[in-house]
Amino acid sequence: MHIGAVMFFTSASMQPAPLARELEQRGFESLWVPEHTHVPQSRVTPFPSGGAMLRPYYDIYDPFLALNTAAAVTSTLKIGTGIALLTQRDPIVTAKMVSTIDRLSNGRFLFGVGNGWNQDEVENHGTVFKSRHKLARERVEAMKAIWMNEISEYHGEFVNFDPMEQGVKPVQKPHPPIIVGGAYPYAARRAIAYGDGWIPRADRLAKDGVGVLIEQFRVMAKEAGRDPASLPITIFRTPDNVEQLRFCQEIGIDRIVFSLPAEPEEAIMPILDRWTALKKELEG
Repeated sequence: MHIGAVMFFTSASMQPAPLARELEQRGFESLWVPEHTHVPQSRVTPFPSGGAMLRPYYDIYDPFLALNTAAAVTSTLKIGTGIALLTQRDPIVTAKMVSTIDRLSNGRFLFGVGNGWNQDEVENHGTVFKSRHKLARERVEAMKAIWMNEISEYHGEFVNFDPMEQGVKPVQKPHPPIIVGGAYPYAARRAIAYGDGWIPRADRLAKDGVGVLIEQFRVMAKEAGRDPASLPITIFRTPDNVEQLRFCQEIGIDRIVFSLPAEPEEAIMPILDRWTALKKELEG
């Protein structure tokens, strides 16, 4: 079971390059960065955790630029969007960004994707909130066409372009893994329909039991004609509890990702020390 970390990088937090170096030196597998382009002053959608929006949502860096600085100072650490908001991204531009960062990192990019929960933010990008899931699927299909073909075209309800050429292709073939984030059952179905993996959150799985929902996901995959082994599971926001982590190992979770606060280095290092000790304990 691989172990990675996720952080909202801001100007006040530990920066991506030094954190990436620390993670790689300690043997962690990956570094992930979320995405929010902005925070509207209106509030149609309540903050999922309740209360006011946390400050890092306003201040977070662009994920691709943050991850590129991390890739530049490492050689084995994987870098991932956790998650990129496809409903807020032009697919032609994003396809080139993914290909470029995969090239610059020599095939270390993990493309975590999602459709967004903040209606105000999504709609400021010209997306109709109720149709965002179909839009996101078309954008994934269009990007796959760009990555996998020398000359590509796509004609859908929301995405439409005639034959074109984008010469920058990813190192990973046929493309970097598209790992779909979101809750069970809807995001799980999207992961099975067009993804290469699923990202649920530990705090949301806990209500019904992690093992129960993971097994249901695997049954759902088989019923859809997908091999569950082709859909690795990455659980975000895992607690620093060794028994819970061992349980994740036992049920075949492929990767767990722990959260780091948007804090300076002196606050982050003790957390990394704790997770380094947990990693060694899991490895026996």
